[in-house]
Amino acid sequence: MRHALFLSLLPLAACGQVEPLQPAVGTRAPVAPAQSARAPTTEEMLTPPTVARPVRQEDTLRRSEEREDDPFDLPPR
Repeated sequence: MRHALFLSLLPLAACGQVEPLQPAVGTRAPVAPAQSARAPTTEEMLTPPTVARPVRQEDTLRRSEEREDDPFDLPPR
């Protein structure tokens, strides 16, 4: 049973190749987007836009201020 599991997972170990991505043989890279001067490179397509990684805001208060009373901040029952 162990050997069968090992042999079934062995091909997965080989699929982590480290080399630049290239289009498959006989196919072309994606065409340039509308109103773009050139097609994006592989690195540009793999880099997430800034919208996908928003900046984290820790707290909306910038200075040491008293917080307003919160009518929904009730003690537990």
